Amino acid sequence: MVRRAIRAAAITIAAGTVLGASPPSTLPLLVGGRTLTEPDGSLSFGWPGTYFESRFEGSAVRLRLHTSTEHMRLLVDGQQKAVLEKPGVADLTLSGLGDGAHVVRLEKLTESQTGGGRFLGFSLPDGGRVLSPRPKARRIEFIGDSYTVGYGNRSTKRECTRDEVHDLTDTQQAFGPLAAKRLDADYRINAYSGFGIVRNYNGSSPGLSLPIIYPRAKPDVPSAAAAKDDWSPQLIVINLGTNDFSTPLHVGERWKSDADLRTDYRARYEGFVRGLHARHPNAKFLLMGSDAFILDVRQVAGRLSQLPGLTIATVQFGDLDRMGCDWHPSLADHRKLTELVETEVAALRPW
Repeated sequence: MVRRAIRAAAITIAAGTVLGASPPSTLPLLVGGRTLTEPDGSLSFGWPGTYFESRFEGSAVRLRLHTSTEHMRLLVDGQQKAVLEKPGVADLTLSGLGDGAHVVRLEKLTESQTGGGRFLGFSLPDGGRVLSPRPKARRIEFIGDSYTVGYGNRSTKRECTRDEVHDLTDTQQAFGPLAAKRLDADYRINAYSGFGIVRNYNGSSPGLSLPIIYPRAKPDVPSAAAAKDDWSPQLIVINLGTNDFSTPLHVGERWKSDADLRTDYRARYEGFVRGLHARHPNAKFLLMGSDAFILDVRQVAGRLSQLPGLTIATVQFGDLDRMGCDWHPSLADHRKLTELVETEVAALRPW
């Protein structure tokens, strides 16, 4: 039997490992994030912040899950019941929930740039009543880099090992999910640490960028294009540029100067948003930028604002303590960014 490391609240939890056994019919799902449907009906996932949510009446619920490196939080009625922290198979039953209607939710905390997990479903082991999920009226998509991921945001120090970065990342406490929850919206996170619009951190992976991997159902699977679905956000928030400009250009990179890089950045950014607008013509856009590249972001927004039917705004951020791992935003910084986003979104209403 493979054991999972489980941190749990005071509730009965039975853990097992057998994936082959057929569970009772799984509950209908509300899914926040892109997934791939596998031949056995399970859902593979890899993007940060992915979550699965169901509703039911009954005193117990069963979760079946297989992950590689992810940390996953299990909640019932908004209260944390368990955190799964080790790779392997989990087959958990939460019992003693009390009669009445409940909402069960599993959410991805950490970033997995390779691998990902497989969600096999929620079910009712002791019987009960299946309730339909309740999607929210508002939908927001967040596109970005490590700032959007929440890279190392739970750390109390800037110097972190690779394992500490992984373990201390909580995307659900990054500004995107925080803002979405305050705005009562469902959300998707399409973000990848170290990537930019045209240039990645320190010139790494020159053949890739966030716009290139954005269409993928899983960020590490080039052949897995995201399936067309009915996800249509009313608001798209983009924060990209930190990695494009945070390190000096190196010999051999395709830009001769910072000015060339910025010109390329603006052109590619504009094209990226144009593509998103074509796919989601009713969505409004909020483009974020730090002091280092906000002028470029404003130029992009200015050109895009001329498109018929496109509403776009920008928000500048700075004055962060960056006490997270590797000088990334801390939890306090993410709360500050949340307030900035919420304020700007208010000016975009109705949405």
